[in-house]
Amino acid sequence: MLLHVPGLLDAGELAHCQEMLRAAQWTDGRETAGQQSAKSKNNRQLPQDSPACRELGDIVLRALGRNATFNSAVLPYRVSPPLFNRYDVGMSFGAHVDNAIRGIYAAGIHTRIRTDVSSTLFLSDPDDYDGGELVMSDPGGEQAIRLPAGDLVLYSTTVLHRVTPVTRGSRLAAFFWSQSMVADETRRRILFDLDLQTITLRERLGDHDPAVLGLTNIYHNLMRQWCIL
Repeated sequence: MLLHVPGLLDAGELAHCQEMLRAAQWTDGRETAGQQSAKSKNNRQLPQDSPACRELGDIVLRALGRNATFNSAVLPYRVSPPLFNRYDVGMSFGAHVDNAIRGIYAAGIHTRIRTDVSSTLFLSDPDDYDGGELVMSDPGGEQAIRLPAGDLVLYSTTVLHRVTPVTRGSRLAAFFWSQSMVADETRRRILFDLDLQTITLRERLGDHDPAVLGLTNIYHNLMRQWCIL
């Protein structure tokens, strides 16, 4: 699934994130890359144990919590603490695949998550830089993504992807991974489509219409069958 979530951050949150990132101290982005992907990664990253990274990560997590589209599409069980990167002129990230399992530290606990869904939150205005497209590759071809600041893109972690070289300005973004309650991507898509159709019917017919109640019942019965907690 490749899904654009517009306006994840509101104007105030976005401005605060941009201000903090402009004043941030950056380190080599290869510190959090796997052994193979580190060979093609050339960017800067906010230290994940820094106060700025934790504060900005909390802003992103709160925004995710209130976003109905993210929660319906991903059905998140765990979300990794967001990380933040910066691509200046000449920087890029070659074709790579994200690790299937990632260790995370959240709420004082070390644990691991299975990475089902990858997310990139664009934090630079597209007019402020050139290049830096997030490119997805699959047997059907490539798709380049470059979104307005504050917008999020969700994509399956199984997809090979890359970031093209920045040729002007700086590209700032947050990135993170989610473990879904439903591991199978096809099943997640079925549940997402069913949820969208149910919402449409609720708006037309009301919450207590028999068709709405029937679809809601089917949705939750499928969740009982497919969710792993």
